[in-house]
Amino acid sequence: MLSGGHLFSIFLTVAGLCLFESITSIDNAVINAEVLSTMSQRARRWFLLWGLLFAVVIVRGVLPWLIVWMATPALGPLDAITATFSNDPRVIKAIDESAPILLSGGGTFLIFLFFYWLFLEPKKYGLRGERFIHSQGIWFYAVVSIILTVIVWFALKVNSFMAFGAVVGSTTFFITHGFKQNAAQREQQLVSRQSNLSDISKILYLEVLDASFSIDGVLGAFAFTLSVPLILLGNGLGAVVLRQMTVANIGRIKRYIYLKNGAMYAILFLGAIMLLESFGFHIPSWVSPIITFLVIGYFFIKSRRVLAKCPKINKM
Repeated sequence: MLSGGHLFSIFLTVAGLCLFESITSIDNAVINAEVLSTMSQRARRWFLLWGLLFAVVIVRGVLPWLIVWMATPALGPLDAITATFSNDPRVIKAIDESAPILLSGGGTFLIFLFFYWLFLEPKKYGLRGERFIHSQGIWFYAVVSIILTVIVWFALKVNSFMAFGAVVGSTTFFITHGFKQNAAQREQQLVSRQSNLSDISKILYLEVLDASFSIDGVLGAFAFTLSVPLILLGNGLGAVVLRQMTVANIGRIKRYIYLKNGAMYAILFLGAIMLLESFGFHIPSWVSPIITFLVIGYFFIKSRRVLAKCPKINKM
């Protein structure tokens, strides 16, 4: 029987995962909405129904399970799913031994993602210093290279597989970044009325794109919990919210100009939490969701103030 405190912890984790998944997927929702506007009503319904099942069950369900299983090969497929709820000492030991590897990789990925946004991505400047750092974009590769070197140096003193995990995290970042860059280029072709691509081709493209964008949310989810069922539930709910934004509210969401800033600063904190935990620092389970709510809430309020001062944004 779960205690009230445990139930509240689960609720807080799932709510944090849902919010994090929704906010980090805004860019994906914008692309989905623009491409769907060029498709037939039947194709849109197909994507929103079956595409949602694929996004929740396959991408956000299978991916975290595969990550846990690959990081802990000693576990069987079933144990990889139920590991954090298991009382089996063998399973608990395996998870404890593999968690630093998984966390160092995910933390490195998220840190790289934040600094890429900070140095190179076009943005609305929400905090002092962002404009200056953005103007120094040439330093991005130097900064992340130094960060990776420092992480690997200290990880080698603890566990060589942790160092390997950090390298895998950085490699994953650059691979998924390549997919996203290609997506930005392909988007113009897909939304063009002169495009010869069929609706089926566009749907398949959106599914592949969703998978590449979901990496951010899935890896970030491990800062909240190592439980695959909870990640599936929280990220799955976030995917449902994403689809609803795509259908009805994407124009309104885009008016909140600092939400992306909130998502990226949340990613910075979650990446730091994962790296600290990988090196043995104990971070209470409530810290990640609370930080996510506070950071995103701050930038949401900041966006609301801009909306109140600028009537033109409200009419976009």
